[in-house]
Amino acid sequence: MRLERVAAHVPVGARFADIGSDHGYLPVALVHRGILCAAVAGEVALTPFHAAQRTVRENQLEQQITVRLANGLAAIEPSDGITAISLCGMGGETIRDILDSGKAHLRGEERLILQPNGGEQPLRQWLMDNHYRIVAEEVLQENRFYYEIIVAERSGPVTYSAEALFFGPLHLEARSPVFLAKWQRILGERQKTLSQLTGARHAIPEQKRQDLAQQIRWITELLA
Repeated sequence: MRLERVAAHVPVGARFADIGSDHGYLPVALVHRGILCAAVAGEVALTPFHAAQRTVRENQLEQQITVRLANGLAAIEPSDGITAISLCGMGGETIRDILDSGKAHLRGEERLILQPNGGEQPLRQWLMDNHYRIVAEEVLQENRFYYEIIVAERSGPVTYSAEALFFGPLHLEARSPVFLAKWQRILGERQKTLSQLTGARHAIPEQKRQDLAQQIRWITELLA
């Protein structure tokens, strides 16, 4: 379901780079559906790199999909003319670091389709700091876990409040049932953590306690 929702945000006719492509299923599916002109599947590790090569070869898509062994955005070459990039299934901080260290490979015209496993706040902070506007956000539940998809495009300076960076600016407007359910669960977890910190015998940095208390206030207000 996650890959389906990511796929839905890839524009028709895109030249697509899937970074951390694993088996290459996403670009292969999109080429089969006629969505893509061309694609790059980038992998940093040998085992998934070979798996992606195999998937592309078995689907006879070597002409449309290039599989590259490279670190992060280094898989993208200027001649690719990439217009959409996906990074899925990693922590938000990892996605942020890949984008930051690979800035030289970004022209600023690419749509970023990001599916972080946690760490959404620092990722949104990077997007804002680098003049990317969030144009779509989704949260979905798969098994017991909640996953977010963040779609962003370079727009010039954009400003989000601390709360918007924490929850997601478009989530705050839409307040979908699954979004509220996610934060209902997190509220319980944060309250438990705060009570454990308060009862801890060793000293906890006061800033950490204050940050947690602030988050609990925001979530409580959101759900009120």
